[in-house]
Amino acid sequence: MALKQGPLAGIRVVEFAGIGPGPMCGMLLADMGAEVLLLERMAPADVGLPRPRRFELVHRGKRSLGVDLKHPDGVALAADLVAAADVLVEGFRPGTMERLGLGPDACMARRPGLVYGRMTGYGQSGPLSQAAGHDLNYIALAGVLHATGRDGQPPTPPLNLVGDYAGGALSLAFGIACALVERRQSGLGQVIDASMVEGAALLMTSFFGLSAAGLHDQPRGRNTLDSGAPFYDAYRCADGEYVAFAAIEPRFRAVFAERAGLPADALAQLDDPRTWPEAKDMLCRLFATRSQRAWCELLEDSDACVTPVLERGSVGAHPHNAARHSFPVQDGIAQPAPAPRLSRTPGALRGPPPARGEGGHATAQAWGIDAARLRQLQSRQIVATAGATGEDD
Repeated sequence: MALKQGPLAGIRVVEFAGIGPGPMCGMLLADMGAEVLLLERMAPADVGLPRPRRFELVHRGKRSLGVDLKHPDGVALAADLVAAADVLVEGFRPGTMERLGLGPDACMARRPGLVYGRMTGYGQSGPLSQAAGHDLNYIALAGVLHATGRDGQPPTPPLNLVGDYAGGALSLAFGIACALVERRQSGLGQVIDASMVEGAALLMTSFFGLSAAGLHDQPRGRNTLDSGAPFYDAYRCADGEYVAFAAIEPRFRAVFAERAGLPADALAQLDDPRTWPEAKDMLCRLFATRSQRAWCELLEDSDACVTPVLERGSVGAHPHNAARHSFPVQDGIAQPAPAPRLSRTPGALRGPPPARGEGGHATAQAWGIDAARLRQLQSRQIVATAGATGEDD
């Protein structure tokens, strides 16, 4: 029987506001039941892609408190909140938290069990540790960008999924979960140095092995999984939409050939790269004879490994996604459901992104901060007014 509380219920997290992977990591923890208090600037920072707060989905399920960390009393409040927490998440350049007096040594002296999560592009040490950068820079250094793209074309940015979110947010969340498990044995916390370069490189582990084995050693766009192979690519249909064809194994290609009306051995020789250009031309012509919907009706119930290439606005309506409620609507916005799914203590959407300052006062009081102190800091504009957005909605 599933419980309403997620597996991280009872875990308190202080997240120092940032952009990209830090907020996503906080969202992952909040989805799984952690109580996440987002410490924000008093006014919005001029970074990222500004938008009304309700669309900042990575802040769903959190509470917010605006704090002036340039004032000693603001830093003192943050330190007291961290002392009441289990996890700290920060994504500043190395040394910034130490200069504020909120580095690991200071915080863990007061809270030895604190799991101190640090998210950076290049890591806490090394020649580039202080350099500015974004996802594209990190995946370039990790060997990911060079491998991404079509034959004869420049490297193609794969959104900012690989560095920021997979290599960054997911690896930091995994590190936090590992440290929380270990804390049950030792009673002690530890510092997590999560580098987006290293996290993105870790995702390439299999390809390092394939390359060493001579199975993925051709130039970009000429290998099995980078659009080189005809059986692993997206094809344009008669209506201008696309389908993904990923019949890597011969038995799946045979299913496709049978359903598509091709000779049984039409795709049998495709393990030889010399056959790829001619086969790709043939498949381009074939897929162009039917609409995306027609191909899906013909193939989606089989092992032909063909699926529609869906736009974000239509993913929730696909029968499979709809059956699993994979894109629930919250506050009028469809968004991905928490993942992975746990059988007994599943994650859940626990509320929309908070307005700046929303819920933070109540959370701080529940964590032991005196209400009179909060009111006094608020009157001095060191803490934001509860519920103040500081932006246009």
